[in-house]
Amino acid sequence: MDSSEEQMGGAKPPRGSMPAGEGALARARRRMGGGPPPPPGGEEEEGMLRMSFLEHLEELRKRIISALVGAAVAFCVSFSFSGPLWNIIKQPAVTALKSLGYEPRLVQITPMETINIIWFKLPLVCAIFLASPWVVYQVWAFISPGLYRKERRWAVPFIVSSAGLFILGGLFAYFVAFRVALKFLLGMGHGMDIVPFVSVSEYFAMFVNVVLGIGLVFELPVVIFFLTLLRIVSPSFLIKHSRYAILLIFILAAIVTPAPDAFNMLLFALPMCLLFYVGVFAAYILTLHRENRRFPWKTVSIIVIAVLLLLGVGLYIAITQHALKIVPHWPFLLR
Repeated sequence: MDSSEEQMGGAKPPRGSMPAGEGALARARRRMGGGPPPPPGGEEEEGMLRMSFLEHLEELRKRIISALVGAAVAFCVSFSFSGPLWNIIKQPAVTALKSLGYEPRLVQITPMETINIIWFKLPLVCAIFLASPWVVYQVWAFISPGLYRKERRWAVPFIVSSAGLFILGGLFAYFVAFRVALKFLLGMGHGMDIVPFVSVSEYFAMFVNVVLGIGLVFELPVVIFFLTLLRIVSPSFLIKHSRYAILLIFILAAIVTPAPDAFNMLLFALPMCLLFYVGVFAAYILTLHRENRRFPWKTVSIIVIAVLLLLGVGLYIAITQHALKIVPHWPFLLR
């Protein structure tokens, strides 16, 4: 009976052979530390939606149209506030020129320059930030049918963190990186009989490049978490190759930062290194969740609260004892 079963296919497969259906992607996941993909079947796969190629195209068309409609509504809202928005956008230039002793004015060179910048490009950039949560939701709605039921529970954190980090990156660029770089660049000719002649279009182009570039780069933790969610990378793989990630961050900082000095590059690269490890930490939390393990949130919360209290005490002493005041730009504390 045993010999007949072996003849009818009961023999074990040779050692080292791959299961059927496991291809190059699964091998790549194992090499990068992501572990094998979940086994097919079971309760998790029951939550996955099955769609044909044409149904995928139809769903993609629907999500693109929805995202464009949301962006159009945000553009109309931004267009109605173009004047106040321009007053906000020009503030870094006004502050930098005043601090250097120059007349705080931007210059219009061509007749169409102002209308193109203030009444078209500016509302468009603001619409990108306003519509970012809606656009991220459409992206998630398109890819979520291909995820398992447990993985689709990350929808709200994914949308909130993606849009929040994008907006946070824009705020960091506006209040810190762009102001420091602009003051450095405008001050290069200070004391050499060189008067800055900044056009509206050149200033706005630099502003958009810095704000949008830093806003997109601040999505690094979301990218790391998403790659871990798809089992392409793992926290151990990221930590092992972190030196290469830091090198790429500094190269990217040298490209995105408008000022060529080392200080401005560090001002951009250090937050990015911090965001990289935040992404690794989020990936570690996801890995613990998959393995049914818990993170010691109570202990970590106590440590974080203690550090925040120490920082608060230090800030209070700096304000009350050393006559410092908080300002809405870098370095945030001035006499």
